[in-house]
Amino acid sequence: MDWVEKYRPQRLSDIVGNSGAVRQMYEWARDWSRQKKPLLLYGKPGIGKTSSAYALANDMNWEVVELNASDQRTKSALEKVAGSGSTTASLSGASRKLILLDEADNLHGQADRGGAKAIVDIIAESQQPMILIANDYYSLSRDLKAATEPVQFRALQARSIVPRLRQICAAEGVACDPVVLEEIANRAGGDMRAAVNMLYAAALGKERLLAGDVQTSAKDERSTIFELVGGAFKGRRDADLLRMAVEVEDTPDAVEQWLEGNIDHMPDSASRAKGYACLARADEYIGRTYRRQYYTLWRYANAVMLLGIADAAGGHGVHGRIMPPSRWQKMGTSKKQKALRAGLTRKLSEMAHIPESVLREDFFTAISILVEQNPKGYVREFGLDADELALFIHDKPLATKMVKEVAKEEKAKEKKASGKGKKPKNDDPPGDAGETHQDLPRGQATLF
Repeated sequence: MDWVEKYRPQRLSDIVGNSGAVRQMYEWARDWSRQKKPLLLYGKPGIGKTSSAYALANDMNWEVVELNASDQRTKSALEKVAGSGSTTASLSGASRKLILLDEADNLHGQADRGGAKAIVDIIAESQQPMILIANDYYSLSRDLKAATEPVQFRALQARSIVPRLRQICAAEGVACDPVVLEEIANRAGGDMRAAVNMLYAAALGKERLLAGDVQTSAKDERSTIFELVGGAFKGRRDADLLRMAVEVEDTPDAVEQWLEGNIDHMPDSASRAKGYACLARADEYIGRTYRRQYYTLWRYANAVMLLGIADAAGGHGVHGRIMPPSRWQKMGTSKKQKALRAGLTRKLSEMAHIPESVLREDFFTAISILVEQNPKGYVREFGLDADELALFIHDKPLATKMVKEVAKEEKAKEKKASGKGKKPKNDDPPGDAGETHQDLPRGQATLF
C-alpha cells in the first residue's frame, strides 16, 4: 500500500493544519439538520479536503456514499446515485449517510449535461448530510454556490508538514535527516499528498534517507507525457528519453498510442514508415508483457519505440501542438453517443409506457423514420434537444438549427396568445398553446 492511503487521517484530530475549516465542519455535523446547507470544501489539491470529509464521517459514525469524476456525471447518473442515497436511510447501522461529491467543479461539458442542475435539485430534496469538494470555487455555478456553505482549505505551511513526515518515517523504521524532511516539505508547495509521495519515492528500499535521495522526487520536476513525446521527435539523447519514460505516469502502451497519434509530425512518408515499424515492434513487447505478466519487458518496449522514433524523426521536432491519441477522442465520442442513445431510449420508454428493451429492439427504427420525415413535429412532441434530434437525422448543425427554430416559434405563439388574452387549453400539449395534434401530418403526431 502506498503511504498516502496507509497514513490517511482517520479522525479530524489527525488532520494537519486548517484548524478553522476543521472546526467549521465539526460544528456543522454536530448540529446537522435538514435545514442546513451542504458544505462546499474548496482549495488546491492535496491539502486534506477529501481526507477531512472521511475523517468527519468516522467521527460522526456516518456511512459515506461517494461520487467522483471517474463516475458518469450525467443528470440521470447523479440522481440515481446521489439522489437515492440522499433520501434513504443507511442499511449498515450508521446513524446517517454522508453524500460526498468530489470534484464538483468538473460538472461541465457534454459528459456532465445537466449535472450541475441535478445537484442543486438533489440538495433541495436531500434528507442526508452532503459535502461537495472542489478545487476552484470560482468555476462553480451561481446556483451551486448559493445552495452550499463554503469552507476554504488553505495550502499547508512547510513547518506543519514536517512533523507528519517524521511520524511516517518513525512508523516505517526509516532514519531520516531533518534536513531531508524540511527539503521535501518546502518542495511540496503546501501539498501534503505530494510531500508523502515524495517521501515514499525517496525512501523506497532504504533504511536511511540523505539529502541527495530526494533530488529526483520533487513534485514539479517529473517529466510529462508531452515532454516525452516532444523529446522523442526532437531526437533527444537516448539516456534522457529512457529516464523520462520512467518518470512519466503513463504506461508504455499509453506512450505508444501518444507516439502513434503524433506520427504525422514526421518529415516524410519514409520516416513515418520507419516510425510505424518501431511502434509495431514495441507493441510485440507490450503484448508479451500482458500475456506473461513479466513487466521487465516494458523497458524493451520503451527503448524500441522511443529510440526508434527519435532516429526516424532525425531531430525534425514537432511543428504544432502535441495532441492526445485520436482513438481516445473517437472512443470518448462513441461513449457519449451510447449514453445519449440510452437516455433517449429511457425517455421515450417512459412516454410510451413500453419497456426499454422492447422499444430499443422493436420500435427505435420505426421512430427514426418518423422523426426524419417530420423533425420539427417530433421536437415538439418528444421534447427533443439538439443532441437527441441529431441521433435521428445525423446532422448536428441542422438539428441545432431546427431546435432553435421550434423554440422561437413556440415563443412567438405564447406571445401572440398572451397578447390576445388567450389561455392554452388544459388538454393542449405543454408549450403548444392552441395547437392540437391535428396540426401535424396524419400519423406522425404520436407513436401509438
